[in-house]
Amino acid sequence: MNNSYREVENMRADAVFEGGGARGIAFVGAIQAMEEEKVEWERLAGTSAGAVIAALLASGYKSYEIRERLSEIDFSKLRGKTTLNRIPMFGTFLELMVHLGIYKNDYLETWMDSLLSKKGIKTFADLPDGKLKIIASDVSNGQMLILPDDLERYSMTPADLKVSSAVMMSASLPFFFRPVIWKSKDRNKSYILDGGLLSNFPIWIFDTTEQPRFPTFGFRFVKDEVNLDAVIPTPIHLFKNIFKTMLQAHDLRHMNEETIERTIQIPTGHINATDFELNEDEIDFLYKSGYTSAKEFLANWDFEQYKIKRMTKRTE
Repeated sequence: MNNSYREVENMRADAVFEGGGARGIAFVGAIQAMEEEKVEWERLAGTSAGAVIAALLASGYKSYEIRERLSEIDFSKLRGKTTLNRIPMFGTFLELMVHLGIYKNDYLETWMDSLLSKKGIKTFADLPDGKLKIIASDVSNGQMLILPDDLERYSMTPADLKVSSAVMMSASLPFFFRPVIWKSKDRNKSYILDGGLLSNFPIWIFDTTEQPRFPTFGFRFVKDEVNLDAVIPTPIHLFKNIFKTMLQAHDLRHMNEETIERTIQIPTGHINATDFELNEDEIDFLYKSGYTSAKEFLANWDFEQYKIKRMTKRTE
């Protein structure tokens, strides 16, 4: 890493984490590499799995603590099965028809609540203003949600929304999890789903027209080509293909040269967002991939050069 960055910028940086379900484990390895280079986080943002990591970092967790907590989580419980799920053949269809999602997502909220409370964090009001931004999608109103910024639209304040609830909203994969039914103070009801519907990688979120005082680092996954099902025999297969296609294509049109230069791209092989029952080898692969990718990125990062390029492009 360029020495001028160490001296002038004092190792401060913003971080934006892509959504990616179970692959979020790779972020922990990348964070460890950043911590070893004395990078300290100013502001954090994320979608889905990225929201989990961003929220934990914003509340004061370090990479080794997050890795320990992730090792304790029962990933199979992330698929919150109900009585209907246990009915052969028709159970899944019934869940989709009745609850608009196959599984409950309550386990994630409870787990996050427990971890955040240990750091004295419950609602967004317990965090410094602007410290954390979580992306979700209000499908009732067709709008992206940046939480807590957009709470005013619902006659709410940061003290009215638990951070764990926002994380659960952001991580509610369409069709896979039930949407979160959110009743705001004005008694209107909204259906909230995964932030990836509208921005799976909100690298733009801290950008301004002025030169940045410190960089915004993006963390995203480099996915092997997703093989979609050639034959779509059921509505569930159709829904899965629609969602996979969306995740592959979304935000890629915004990956210009400036964005790529400040983004740590982490290979995750064939591991999918919904592969919640990973074995030890897969978990170790993800962690090491994140760590190695961040180390390689930092070895070539030059903030001063990035600012010069950014200004040059904007004046062309």
